[in-house]
Amino acid sequence: MSAAGADSPGAGADPSAVLRVSVAGKTYRPKGLEPVEAVRDLAFSVRAGEIVCLIGPSGAGKTTTLRILLGLDTDFTGAVAGAEQAGIVFQEPRLLPWRSVEHNVRLGLPRGKRRRDLDALFERLSLTPWRSRFPGALSLGMQRRVALARALAGSPRVLVLDEPFVSLDDAAAAELRALVVDTVDAAGMSVLMVTHNVGEAIQIADRLLLVSRRPATLVADIALGRPRPARDRAWADATRTSLAGRHPEVIAD
Repeated sequence: MSAAGADSPGAGADPSAVLRVSVAGKTYRPKGLEPVEAVRDLAFSVRAGEIVCLIGPSGAGKTTTLRILLGLDTDFTGAVAGAEQAGIVFQEPRLLPWRSVEHNVRLGLPRGKRRRDLDALFERLSLTPWRSRFPGALSLGMQRRVALARALAGSPRVLVLDEPFVSLDDAAAAELRALVVDTVDAAGMSVLMVTHNVGEAIQIADRLLLVSRRPATLVADIALGRPRPARDRAWADATRTSLAGRHPEVIAD
């Protein structure tokens, strides 16, 4: 039996999904330059309560796909369903430096819900002592916690993460990674995470979505059959080696 589950591209039609993305085509047409096809026939879904990682080479179209998913780019052919229930954490925390931690989190809520009780959320993310501080007084890891709190404050059904642990040292990344997993598991939330870090994805994902070089197309939809708590280093290494052998254009050994 292989370390990772079988490849099954084209899983975008799953009726149990809380998020469905189907991009038949996305082409950039810069003035005076040749058109650039960024995405072609990319379809996938995310089911309730699962963590899915989207992996592909640099420049493959992952960011374009996220922009489409979030409604930031509407010039494409296809459809997205369920994104209105999503919270987003970008690579950069994008905090307002003149607002306190608490104000930054509450500003992510609709105006009518900004007075809601967030004590439990701040406590879970170990942000309670920092509520009145300003972002400039926080490390990058703590700023990322604030950005996570802002995304979670509205109790989204799906959490979308764009390289959330990049630029953190190993200890800070591991701590924040565990915090994300524990938080979404406790809430029964789904996660779609874009990452270049294959080892990181193997540690936390239930499924891996591998996309090709531009134009981005789904190469494989891989279920990681072993439960997360039972994943040891040997299994993770074997899984990576297996994936690299099957998809060297996406994953380097």
